Amino acid sequence: MIKSEDVYRIGIINKPHGVHGELLFTFDDDIFDRVESEYIVCLMDGIMVPFFFEEYRFRSDTTALIKLEGIDTEIQARRMTNIEVYFPKKLAEKIEDDELTWQFFIGFTIIDINKNKIGKITDVDESTINVLFVVEHDGTELLIPAQEDFITVIDRDKKIIYMNLPEGLLELGNT
Repeated sequence: MIKSEDVYRIGIINKPHGVHGELLFTFDDDIFDRVESEYIVCLMDGIMVPFFFEEYRFRSDTTALIKLEGIDTEIQARRMTNIEVYFPKKLAEKIEDDELTWQFFIGFTIIDINKNKIGKITDVDESTINVLFVVEHDGTELLIPAQEDFITVIDRDKKIIYMNLPEGLLELGNT
């Protein structure tokens, strides 16, 4: 059984393309092309289900047409509309830190350099030029800049990011 903590979101299937089961896929992370993977994971009725690629081809920097095994008709493809797509973290761990997207770090814990636990990353806000980690801290939500300058060490095994944050940053503008 695939658990939600073992995958991270890379995109969404938008709609069918043609009549042979091909799907339009919008992605935030092209990891499925950079790491040898035969499958992606889709969230179907609350369950993580693996789907194996037959083929895919890029249409742009953020979209691809994908053909998945077992999806051979337009009717089958229509059932995949608006389905979230995930990628296994264990496969993504094979690439270097500088090749990962920020979404990979959801579920990691942030600890400052003084060994004070700040909290767990629950989401990543990439809606502005400054990417922010959304962190659960004592029942409140903190927004922490995902700046590489602030990150001192990433421990993938323990799922910890050690950061050297400017003094007072945690008190500014967090809700």
